[in-house]
Amino acid sequence: MGPGAKPVLSLRHVGASYWLRKGFFRRQRFWALKDVSFDLYPGESLGVVGRNGCGKSTLLKILAGITRPDKGSISGEPLSATLLALQLGFLAYLTGRENAMLSGMMLGLTRPRIAERIEAIAEFAELGDFFDEPIAEYSAGMRARLGFAVAFQLDPDILLIDEVLGVGDAQFREKSTAVMTEKIRSHKTVVLVSHSAETLLELCDRAVWLEDGYTRAVGPAEEVVIAYRDAFRPPRRARKRPKVEPVTAGHAASANGAGVDAARIDRGRIDKGTDVADAVAPRDAERTAQGDGLSSQVHAATGSGEKSGRGPEFGP
Repeated sequence: MGPGAKPVLSLRHVGASYWLRKGFFRRQRFWALKDVSFDLYPGESLGVVGRNGCGKSTLLKILAGITRPDKGSISGEPLSATLLALQLGFLAYLTGRENAMLSGMMLGLTRPRIAERIEAIAEFAELGDFFDEPIAEYSAGMRARLGFAVAFQLDPDILLIDEVLGVGDAQFREKSTAVMTEKIRSHKTVVLVSHSAETLLELCDRAVWLEDGYTRAVGPAEEVVIAYRDAFRPPRRARKRPKVEPVTAGHAASANGAGVDAARIDRGRIDKGTDVADAVAPRDAERTAQGDGLSSQVHAATGSGEKSGRGPEFGP
């Protein structure tokens, strides 16, 4: 997208609504999009961000021509825009080959064109002999592989992607994500809806932020995505630290009344809420306590307790 490039699509004050049933005889109009405006330029990848229910999928349907807007205008060149849809038109009683033909034609490919690519679809889907079996026998992952292999054959002027970059198990997901990423980077015009900030920052040139049906921001992908992410990031709570009165050498004393050196106070234990008496217990006090216990045992053994009015204790 060069400076002064002419946009391939221009949306101005576009709105779209649905009727919701509120009873047997009453309906209510719900506006999925209220006022959306932006330009799409040739060869750019435009990301769309927003919370669930803000109108992202409705916007893609309007760009694909599936839904008509109720207000506003869309102008631009007569280009084909296709919404990447997986498993479109799949019927359980048809084989994988037959469903690939049907789904490809529903996505806009002609029958001769899809017939030319049918073997490439079979190879990419990695289904083996199951490609000619009814898809009723397929697992969910096998259906996803076939759907992606068919959709990947699309080559429209504007590719519209709604969250689908990779499907299947870990190995096939890595493979499908790689080829889709390569397709997006091949100077195609792409509109990508995703909740992954990392994906949008990696693949998109610009971004549109939708909020409650309105265009809240349009600009470089990095600026828009970071602003969107910061707007809904919960604030950090300040960590509360226990209030501890300062302890000095003059206030702390050992059992015999001697002062305790302030440098020997375990301040780490005080910060964690430990009782000050435990924090300032010096090794000397521990040795003193041990000595007092030993002295008591000696007094008891020698009978020196008689001086304090107690008689010596003897065993039976």
